[in-house]
Amino acid sequence: MPEQRWRSGPGKHLPFALVLGVGVLGLVRIFQYHWRQGAVLLGLSLLVAAVLRILVTDEQAGLIKIRGRGMDAFLYSTLGIVVIAVALTITGGPLSR
Repeated sequence: MPEQRWRSGPGKHLPFALVLGVGVLGLVRIFQYHWRQGAVLLGLSLLVAAVLRILVTDEQAGLIKIRGRGMDAFLYSTLGIVVIAVALTITGGPLSR
């Protein structure tokens, strides 16, 4: 019976909704001029997508499924780590706080 939940329209998009929620929080922080925190949240949303892509099946992945499971997890995690690293290493500039 729990498997039926994933086949429904809304249930299939739960992983994407979680990733999107963290990403929106990141964008809100960026618009509030806390760009470093926002960029870290965007990187975290990519890491969440990587973890979800590994944990859920292809049918359950919904909109976070682009390629194969391994390639998606690799690309999401690599990009997430790069975004976080850049956000934490940039110093100075007009938006630094």
